[in-house]
Amino acid sequence: MTILLSGFEPFDGASTNASWQAVSALRDAWDGDEPLVAVELPCTFDGAWPALRAAIERYEPRVVIAVGLAGGTNAVRLERVAINVIDARIPDNAGSAPVDEPVVADGPAAWFTGLPLKASLVAVRAAGIPVEVSSTAGTYVCNATFAALMHGTSGREGVRSGFVHVPDGESLPLASTVTALRVVVETARADLDGSLGVGDDVVRVAAGAEH
Repeated sequence: MTILLSGFEPFDGASTNASWQAVSALRDAWDGDEPLVAVELPCTFDGAWPALRAAIERYEPRVVIAVGLAGGTNAVRLERVAINVIDARIPDNAGSAPVDEPVVADGPAAWFTGLPLKASLVAVRAAGIPVEVSSTAGTYVCNATFAALMHGTSGREGVRSGFVHVPDGESLPLASTVTALRVVVETARADLDGSLGVGDDVVRVAAGAEH
């Protein structure tokens, strides 16, 4: 079982991106039985998904977790749903700023994550790391990549894929973010091999929002 993680290059004038810092740090520290590979994606609407798709085709992973940066939060955000719209408030790294365009022409309105969301939430909480379920991944490159990932892997048997947003290093230490990602990976892996063994007290835990 190969595990594939992706993070993004810096964007909007930043010199670093916490998503790639965390993903590459987990790759370097990984000591699991299965290989874990990582790819840095361009922060562009036209380039991110093709780069991730190429890695999927090359490595044939059974767990695919795309990771992006969420500024303004101190919690890891497990993304529940990707929506089929691009509405760029700022240009991407190629200068593109589509407004009200679909990610996938003639695709569905939205896609739900393929990761065991509530089990991951409970497990990351148990590790003492701030975490929440998010029902919006935005309308920028992160959401577009999430949507394309779910659309592109929908026909692949035995694959768990999804998206996680992480805070910047000032809001949450990198070591905590790396631990959270490790827990999410291990939970997805356990879900695949049937060893997760969670009950209704986990899968039915409330994690919604009022607005």
